[in-house]
Amino acid sequence: MALSPSAGTSIINSINAGLNNTYAYLASLYPKDGVTSKNIAAAQKDNTNYLTLNQPFAAYLQNNFANLDKDKDGKISAKEMEKFTQTLSTSGITRNELTQLAASGAFSTATINKILEHFNDIDKNHDGRVSNAEIAAYTYDSQKQEKLDQANYRKATSDMTVFYGSESSSEPDSYSLLSYKYKD
Repeated sequence: MALSPSAGTSIINSINAGLNNTYAYLASLYPKDGVTSKNIAAAQKDNTNYLTLNQPFAAYLQNNFANLDKDKDGKISAKEMEKFTQTLSTSGITRNELTQLAASGAFSTATINKILEHFNDIDKNHDGRVSNAEIAAYTYDSQKQEKLDQANYRKATSDMTVFYGSESSSEPDSYSLLSYKYKD
């Protein structure tokens, strides 16, 4: 898996920044009514917002409105938005949330697809969320394994006794990588 060491942190931080900026912009457009589902839809359709409104994050807010509006008052409050982004920062993001953001075009699909492809391996505590720490740990472990594989490959190609074994030694350590077939 070729993720950069900071991939998890940058993805989750970028998600939080995108959601917070989009929310703040929507809240500034509708100071009286607040961020309602109707107002999000209106802002998405308004061509004057084309360069200012982050459409993928607005779509995410629209699609997840019911889950974000915890008190069911018909508005996403600043407190509800803060609690949601804080949960993303501390607990991580679900497979469904990542899939929605990837589908909306909010991020590079290559990075998100790699995380989605290895989601179960990354989610070490099996809580259904991947956190900054879990993505960073998985990336570190993957890079470490890749370096070990490269070192073993170089060793095997430079010292053919690793592959074929040494005919001059009867020590068990001198067995080749292929000798496991012939061990008792």
